[in-house]
Amino acid sequence: MTLLNTPRLRRRRIVGAAAAVGLVATLLTTGPAAATPDPGDAPTRSEVSRSTSADTKAAIKRGDIPEPDEVVHSDNIEHLANIPKDTLADTNSDLAFQGKYAFAGNYDGFRIFDISNPKSPKTVSQVLCPGSQNDISVSGDLLFLSTDSSRSDDSCASSTQPATEKSSWEGMKVFDISDKRNPKYVSAVETACGSHTHTLVPERRNVYVYVSSYSPSAEFPDCQPPHDGISVIKVPRKAPERAAVVKFPVLFPGDGPDGGGNPGEPTNPGVSKTTGCHDLTVLPSKDVAAGACMGDGILFDIKNPERPKVIDRVQDNVNFAFWHSATFNQRADKVVFTDELGGGGAATCNEETGPERGADGIYDIKGKGDKRKLVFKSYFKIDRHQADTENCVAHNGSLIPVKGKDLMVQAWYQGGVSVWDFTNSSKPEEIAYFERGPLSTDSLTTGGSWSAYYYNGYIYSNDMAKGFDVLKLNDRRTDPAKRVRLDELNVQTQPDYFARSRG
Repeated sequence: MTLLNTPRLRRRRIVGAAAAVGLVATLLTTGPAAATPDPGDAPTRSEVSRSTSADTKAAIKRGDIPEPDEVVHSDNIEHLANIPKDTLADTNSDLAFQGKYAFAGNYDGFRIFDISNPKSPKTVSQVLCPGSQNDISVSGDLLFLSTDSSRSDDSCASSTQPATEKSSWEGMKVFDISDKRNPKYVSAVETACGSHTHTLVPERRNVYVYVSSYSPSAEFPDCQPPHDGISVIKVPRKAPERAAVVKFPVLFPGDGPDGGGNPGEPTNPGVSKTTGCHDLTVLPSKDVAAGACMGDGILFDIKNPERPKVIDRVQDNVNFAFWHSATFNQRADKVVFTDELGGGGAATCNEETGPERGADGIYDIKGKGDKRKLVFKSYFKIDRHQADTENCVAHNGSLIPVKGKDLMVQAWYQGGVSVWDFTNSSKPEEIAYFERGPLSTDSLTTGGSWSAYYYNGYIYSNDMAKGFDVLKLNDRRTDPAKRVRLDELNVQTQPDYFARSRG
């Protein structure tokens, strides 16, 4: 691991574990040199037809979409700051928060910002530790980082290595962040099929980590089918070097070679076969979790964090291609699932795709206890059509905590950041937005906001290509949220906002 220290606006109205333990980071003033990122981790670029390029340029000329890199937003949003990528030059990913700090994942490692002044975030440290996606969470003095790319070993100096080799490593890394300027890598846990994302279930003495991964193959020694569950890691807070997998609960029991999840193609054309989960969201105050699992959405009970129990399971074989993530409302009587149509690399926010694919699905939760059921109500998708050179689809977002309302901010890649209201499950509506123009008019180049989260009065967005953005909402519908203060936020571990708020 290498630690690296570094110190036109217009508005538009809305339309090896042992070797790793205790490793102290080395301070450098130069760029990364000791580790090799995975090939293909960088944003993809594919040329488009002349007609598509001409259509994009014509839409810009008409004012239908902003110019390349032009920032536009609704009148109720301010763009306070942008911090470009620095030493960690690969794709930006997820975000976590603690006190005055924001933790930003990047396929090359992670970056810690001091956000005590949201108008001027300062870089505290940058840690080079390649391994996509570097999904990130924090709890107390511990930071968790997912590796879902096959590496030569578990160190931060690893290189790429085929998953067909038994010695290859993928899984979870744990860091000590008691000193934000000098994070220390303390342990690593290998998990079956790696760790695409992870979700924390924190307790006083231990932190449980639910690891989501998928796409097994008979050719992969450490990722064999069926892979129909999640890995549960137990991390003792006082001895994180003893972190280990304690359970692998099966969520989709069945007799088939891939378990009992959605069979996908050809049974359900255009739908992903369920071979694991992409992401889980827990609401510990309600002992409930929601799983976005490729071809399935699930609701389960987590009273015993080592033995999550599935309560209900739903599929949408008409409009959902890939169940990607989930967000509860505060009362846990609704859950929003996202569909990542095209895997995040396609242009799907256009008239051709329509309003019901690559969208959010809003489900009411009916009943009590083990008899709770997920009941579909409606779809939500941004109606600001994007160019066919812009990757755009529903992605990571969080609640905006306002009592009596169900409000959410959400990333849409190059569709930008959307704020929307789903208080009425059947009639969701967008109330604010922020976006940039396309990265290119001649090619589909992946970029845009990966995660957009509300934390202590501000929206923070991690743009895959453009860096770290800070936005401020000024709207009577969302203003009450400014009074809610948290000491820590991992969005996939949803807090009880109002029990913990002050002020």
